[in-house]
Amino acid sequence: MNFDLQNMPQHVAIIMDGNGRWAKQQGKLRIWGHQNGVRAVHSAVNFATKYGIKVLTLYAFSSENWRRPKEEVSALMTLFMRALDSESKKLHKNNIRLNIIGDKSAFSTDLQSRIEKSESLTASNSGLILNIAANYGGDWDIVNAARQLASQVEQGSLSVADITPERFAQHLSTASQPQVDLLIRTSGEQRISNFLLWQIAYAELFFTPVLWPDFNQANFSEAIVAYQQRERRFGGC
Repeated sequence: MNFDLQNMPQHVAIIMDGNGRWAKQQGKLRIWGHQNGVRAVHSAVNFATKYGIKVLTLYAFSSENWRRPKEEVSALMTLFMRALDSESKKLHKNNIRLNIIGDKSAFSTDLQSRIEKSESLTASNSGLILNIAANYGGDWDIVNAARQLASQVEQGSLSVADITPERFAQHLSTASQPQVDLLIRTSGEQRISNFLLWQIAYAELFFTPVLWPDFNQANFSEAIVAYQQRERRFGGC
């Protein structure tokens, strides 16, 4: 560890990219990469918990990922359900609060029920907030917040003049959480891919060529060091 514990980002978001390429390198199917990516999730969660990061948001399944082959999507949904069943009690034991952010209405009734059960189990925990973005898109998040505010205006409970950035943020899926300080993307790609568009307005961006299944705590440390070396001015001089 060669970073400053007094200057840790409060909210880290990660685009977990490269599972498919990792599996191809191993001569395996893409789902093999997704399965092995779970190890990297464990590592990232452990790192965030150990070093006092308050919020960790992981991009698991975007709203555009439904376009992938049906077999892969089906396998991902099965993996998601198994992970909820196997990990929820561990998260609860470690005082971690789980939130699934995204349009959950597209999931099966069974998966929605498991999500609700897992979130309820950990709802009172006071440690790390772990957001899993599933069927999530930054544009969906913004439009969903706008619709809620428009509905309040239509009902007469809110005036247009009262809509501020702060009020708007309270209707996003990350309401009451700090804005993202550090966004990490693995696999060498340098795109945002419709992830947390509002929340990353002043985030520091860190891109690494490491494929997600290989992303470990040393790689996470490297991102933290890079973050701490930057001067954050938030639009100022």
